[in-house]
Amino acid sequence: MAETRPYVDWDLMNDFMIDVFEKYGVPREDAAICADVLLESDRRGIESHGCNRFKPIYLDRIKNGTLLPKTEIEVVKETPTTVVIDAHDGMGMVASHKMMEMLIEKAKTYGMAGGTIYNSTHYGIAGYWTTMAEKEGLIGISGTNARPSVAPTFGVEPMMGTNPMTFTMPTDEDFPFNFDCATCIMQNGKIEFYERMGKDTPAGCVVNKDGETMTDSGKILKDMRAGNAALLPLGGLGEETAGYKGYGFTTIVEILSAALAGGPFMKDLNGVDEDGNPRMYKLGHFFFVINPEFFMGLDTFKKTSGDILRGLRASEKAPGQDRIYTAGEKEHEAWMERKDKGVPVGDSIQKELIELRDTLGLDQYHFPFED
Repeated sequence: MAETRPYVDWDLMNDFMIDVFEKYGVPREDAAICADVLLESDRRGIESHGCNRFKPIYLDRIKNGTLLPKTEIEVVKETPTTVVIDAHDGMGMVASHKMMEMLIEKAKTYGMAGGTIYNSTHYGIAGYWTTMAEKEGLIGISGTNARPSVAPTFGVEPMMGTNPMTFTMPTDEDFPFNFDCATCIMQNGKIEFYERMGKDTPAGCVVNKDGETMTDSGKILKDMRAGNAALLPLGGLGEETAGYKGYGFTTIVEILSAALAGGPFMKDLNGVDEDGNPRMYKLGHFFFVINPEFFMGLDTFKKTSGDILRGLRASEKAPGQDRIYTAGEKEHEAWMERKDKGVPVGDSIQKELIELRDTLGLDQYHFPFED
């Protein structure tokens, strides 16, 4: 389907987001990191985690006090190959950037490195952090827990987060293997995106207290906030379509995100206190970096991984299908399509951008959709 939304130049959007973050108290260097993480989502076509979340997930949380604009990064434990960081309720993206810088250097020296962050906040797309490793010829692995929204198999109560488990690996192609997805069928950001676009959520992704699936995106978001609906793990409802596998992966991410640092988990991450008032989210993230040079070498790794991916794409296709994709390919094509055009913004985002500009007095900005 041809894109009908207007585009905003990448540099314009980047500069605007940095200036807005700074107005909200985020130091300029940190604001540049945060803006780049958000825009990387849109570059890859992952709009659920890009500009759509700029205001509701970051700015609004800074405003209501559940996200601190200045990030105090405390390294509470470090060895030659491991790091534990307390983010002190600051910007999860800023703490994660520091973590990856440290782990990349350790993996270059020792072959492998791992770290975990606690008392953190939303860190954007997990694939941003794993790609930091890939750009250095390394393998990146990351995951994060989140506010409870996913029910266990045979359950209807939201207990764990969407909990992505992400891998990025170098190849000899123009793009890496980049597997970046939640361990549930549908993540919160996608449903928020559907609601903004006035679309229903596909059936079979969300369950209500009666064990029935829901499709009304607005009602889903309302009921989920009230704890009366839950996302389903990969595989869906029950065991017949292997929902227990997604449930298991979600649990793995929850354990690694919380237990390695001894941080909070599940219902303690819901962002509200016992009286229903907003409180800090206290999220946890984990990161691992592997250096192929300490095995059979980077060139061997890149060629073998490339051969595997090319073999998959060249395999026999199902009737009516003319193409097989590998992870990261669609994201690469989204960037090729958008790099000279900019980020597409729908009506609701346009209104948010104009309101932010006018409220904050950033009169130097003029958006193309205003012409």
